[in-house]
Amino acid sequence: MANYTGPKVKLSRRVGVPICDTPKHTAKRQLTPPGMHGYRGRRLRDYGVRLNEKQKLRYHYNVMEKQFRAYVDEANRTKGNSGDVLLVLLERRLDNVIRRLGWGRTIWQARQIVAHGLVKVNGRKCDRPSFAVKVGDKITVKEKSQKYIRENMESMAGHEVQGWLTFDPSTLTANVVADPTPDQVPFDVNMNLIIEFYR
Repeated sequence: MANYTGPKVKLSRRVGVPICDTPKHTAKRQLTPPGMHGYRGRRLRDYGVRLNEKQKLRYHYNVMEKQFRAYVDEANRTKGNSGDVLLVLLERRLDNVIRRLGWGRTIWQARQIVAHGLVKVNGRKCDRPSFAVKVGDKITVKEKSQKYIRENMESMAGHEVQGWLTFDPSTLTANVVADPTPDQVPFDVNMNLIIEFYR
């Protein structure tokens, strides 16, 4: 699958919110719209507002359009609020779980950690960033890669692990103890506008 490899801060500037928690993205000067004068006076229509919300979520989880649309279709088929279901599906992606555990500073680094085969799920190597974890899954790090993961964790001192995950720092072992809920997602986005965009 294709993956965006260009400048990441440009994505934050395009949607007007930091899509990553690193200082480079959260600095106020970085949130001006792209371009010399930042498109001053630009006003979005209804379509533009919905598109912007959708792009925020796509960039935050580093998912391409075709795959994102498949997640939306699955959320619409599932019982319950489609917006909440979509958020849970994206939150359960393995690359996102690695980010939530603090093993990777950004979603792009977390994706690379998974793609390079540094992570095991239930004792088996898993190199698919889109792999959906479920309750009861155990996530571990290969012995040769533990030093690298610990260095990443040290650079993110004070990072809090989400309540639906448990983590043992001494053995670098994590467990999925519950399904994530929309209120546990540390990213503000209007899910109703996204679902409306695809209708």
